[in-house]
Amino acid sequence: MSGPIRPARLILASASPRRLALLGQIGIRPDLVHQTDIDESVRKAELPAHHARRLAGEKAESCRHALGTPEAFILAADTVVAAGRRILPKAESEEDARRCLDLLSGRSHRVYTAVALVTPAGRLRERLVETRVKVKRLAPAEIDAYLASGEWRGKAGGYAIQGLASAFVLGLIGSYSGVVGLPLYETATLLEGEGFPVRSGWAKAAA
Repeated sequence: MSGPIRPARLILASASPRRLALLGQIGIRPDLVHQTDIDESVRKAELPAHHARRLAGEKAESCRHALGTPEAFILAADTVVAAGRRILPKAESEEDARRCLDLLSGRSHRVYTAVALVTPAGRLRERLVETRVKVKRLAPAEIDAYLASGEWRGKAGGYAIQGLASAFVLGLIGSYSGVVGLPLYETATLLEGEGFPVRSGWAKAAA
């Protein structure tokens, strides 16, 4: 008699500690975390939603080609902060972050997070989640204090909603976890729909 069937492995195609922590929040532990290296430049006239979907798909496919692991689920995601049709950068300097915060101050903006899943059979499945975030009008002293924290560094739109910047958010419509970096409902539904045992570790997590 053959032994128990081992479920297909899960590879997270991201080095983001936020995405890893979010997966852990719903009891999912990837077997491997692989950082992808793709060109994330915005193409001419590319809209925010399309940019997020394209990059998520490219990350997943890049991971598959790099590792040569067809017998695994490969999960990738990309998050884009947009003011209208304008894609805000991942802030790498205080000047970047200040420009982003000045632009977002006192208005609503949209955050698009795309999730891409390559199945063990090599099929690509995708989900796109759009969330509207409303930011209070920021005083210069508030922006200065946030910049001094350094939390903005490397964050799309120059802020992290799960951190100090939560004090600036009046409300949101959509997925909070999507703004952090991985929409959990859509991710779990996508995985489960393709046969990945999403709830297999729940009993152990509750023990």
